[in-house]
Amino acid sequence: EPTVRTELMEQIPPIAIFLQESRPKFPTAFFEYLMPIVVRYLTDVNNQVRKAGQEALLILLEQDLVAQSDVENKVCPILLDLSAPDSDDEYKVEAVNIICKMASMLSRTTVEHMLLPRFCELCSDGKLFQVRKICAANFGDICNAVGQEATERLLIPKFFELCSDSVWGMRKACAECFMAVSYTTSSEVRRSKLSPLFISLISDTCRWVRQAAFQSLGPFISTFANPSSAGLYIREDGTLSIRPSTQDVNSNSCQPSNNITFMSSSTNAT
Repeated sequence: EPTVRTELMEQIPPIAIFLQESRPKFPTAFFEYLMPIVVRYLTDVNNQVRKAGQEALLILLEQDLVAQSDVENKVCPILLDLSAPDSDDEYKVEAVNIICKMASMLSRTTVEHMLLPRFCELCSDGKLFQVRKICAANFGDICNAVGQEATERLLIPKFFELCSDSVWGMRKACAECFMAVSYTTSSEVRRSKLSPLFISLISDTCRWVRQAAFQSLGPFISTFANPSSAGLYIREDGTLSIRPSTQDVNSNSCQPSNNITFMSSSTNAT
């Protein structure tokens, strides 16, 4: 029964945490018994079971309970199969969604060598706009996961494609994550490539795209600032924050911080 398998998936994370805490007694129980179940349920015929499996996997990765070898040898191959060009549409959409969500939890090497090539392919998926939409909405997170070199070499060309996509929702998603993408690039790329691209979005024929671009204008401009002098920086959770000066900190050491925080659009993209 699908409901039984779904309920089982919901119990996997707490069981895994218990086994981790009791590892001397159960050194291989999680990897031998539980991890194979999680991987198998990613391809279950029932979508609720698959969803429960995906949520369990993300919790396990967030809690750092999955070994790097298991991620590379068991999880990534399944996701690459599910997101292949000839894969079922529903499976492909789910796979690209979980690839984007887990990218920030994996090592840069794993993401760049195993998942980035497929992500670039999915950005150009001509069959399903839903796939391209997920890629656009999570573009900033992928850039942050792989770093500046891979972003400028592989991702920026794909970002240009998505910013000129015929579906306005794609262009809007790009406008919303523009700051996160810009923050990962060099000042020269921001000036010579991203600035003209942003102007095209702020002049878009669709008012929803223009509105999203105007909302991202301030955060995008902030990426040109020198963090050491402007005090602007990006937190690990993707928020743009203002660091108070040393003088302010000393004068208000007994008072709560009044830092202003701007949410990065990529963290709110859906």
